[in-house]
Amino acid sequence: MSAAPARGAPGAGPRAGRPGAVWALPGLLFFAAFAVLPMALVAYLSLTSWGGLGTPRYTGGQNWTRLAADPLMHKAVLLSLLLTAANWAVQTPISLLLGVWAAGRQRNRAVLSAVFFVPLLLSSAAIAIIWRALLDPNFGPLSWVAGLIGVPSIDVFGGGGSAFLVIVFVSAWQFIPLHTLLYQAGTRQIPASLYQAAEIDGASRAQAFRHITLPQLRHTATTSSVLMVVGSLTYFETVLILTGGGPGTDTTIVPYLMYETGFVSWETGYASAIALTLVAVATAVSLVLVRATGFGAMRSSREGM
Repeated sequence: MSAAPARGAPGAGPRAGRPGAVWALPGLLFFAAFAVLPMALVAYLSLTSWGGLGTPRYTGGQNWTRLAADPLMHKAVLLSLLLTAANWAVQTPISLLLGVWAAGRQRNRAVLSAVFFVPLLLSSAAIAIIWRALLDPNFGPLSWVAGLIGVPSIDVFGGGGSAFLVIVFVSAWQFIPLHTLLYQAGTRQIPASLYQAAEIDGASRAQAFRHITLPQLRHTATTSSVLMVVGSLTYFETVLILTGGGPGTDTTIVPYLMYETGFVSWETGYASAIALTLVAVATAVSLVLVRATGFGAMRSSREGM
């Protein structure tokens, strides 16, 4: 006669033998209700002509044909990709260096890091309003400085190039603290024994950073980059408040074009096609990034693992 399983032993208790899918069911239902179902609805609306009221009229692939030939959409996609590349090029090196610096245990670094992370507490709309006021060519601090030194005030929102650079700058000011936090956490997970061994071998700080810190932060960099790519491709509030897509269409990125089409022109069907294109581009870029970096394998390069 076999003995009953001890309390707490593997396989004991009423929950033993239940398939893992049962425990995943709430999450799957939530994902289906708030992701799959809305996406399917948007896909259907992209095949219709609808102004937001009444019954959508099925038009087949008319919206997609228009999308493929729309020069404004082509420009918006190019601007979105350019914004993504600019954000990555600006934010990644600054976040990496600040994160490694903030990982130190000195008290002054902890205090400065706490102050530096303040932008994380503000909403995107509040940040855009603040910078819009600060950069105002008539009443902002820039106009006061220009008046003091006797030069004309510069309207940074009046030119397409300068307006785009303002968006890149404000985006960096807002999100660098987030990515710095990721790099700070990643740096603190690096075994101290690696640096001790490098010091014994006579390696300099620069050599230790290049051959230990950077390789150990590879997966952190991939996570940060994916968040940066998805965030840049879905950037909206700051563009709406700072530039309104202008001057002209020089800062009209895909999310703003989707808003203008769906909620200003009330072409909901065409806006749905733009939304699906945005999702497809963001997903494709993220998957390529993960695949290219080997992040999906999640192989650890830490000592002893």
